[in-house]
Amino acid sequence: MNWEAINAIAQAIGAFGVVASLWYLGVQVHRSTRVAKIAAQDSAASALRDVTKPYMENAELARIWQVGLENLNALTPEDQSRFFHACYQFLKAFETIHTHYVYGLLDLELWEGWRELLRHYIASPGMGHYWKIRRNLFSKRFQEFVQSLDRPANRFTVGTLLGEEKIGD
Repeated sequence: MNWEAINAIAQAIGAFGVVASLWYLGVQVHRSTRVAKIAAQDSAASALRDVTKPYMENAELARIWQVGLENLNALTPEDQSRFFHACYQFLKAFETIHTHYVYGLLDLELWEGWRELLRHYIASPGMGHYWKIRRNLFSKRFQEFVQSLDRPANRFTVGTLLGEEKIGD
């Protein structure tokens, strides 16, 4: 066997090694991307769950949230302040969810559900008022996204799920 044949075999083995390494790297990147997407999806759900969980556990907070969404003027100034803090947290969670979507970390089907939920809440009188006066606390990208949302014909929030309710009158 001559040196040229040995060199050709060595180059073929080297080329195969490069192809195998690239294939392995591609598989690892794909897996890593899937893990990042799953983590982002879990983070999105956790962020909103952390914001809304106190409303399930505390009747007074639930009342403030429900009334504030539909009839802000029915709340005392102190309760309005609490409602505005809740709006900030709620919308910040959605800003994070939107960012995950923009960077391709949320599946389209999951994103469509989140977007639909936000569409209903941002159209509520109380949150709409908060958004109008405090939208500058959010990124320009999120502001533009919220402004682009169509308002639903039939708005459903915790204050309206059971039909048109007179909240706090």
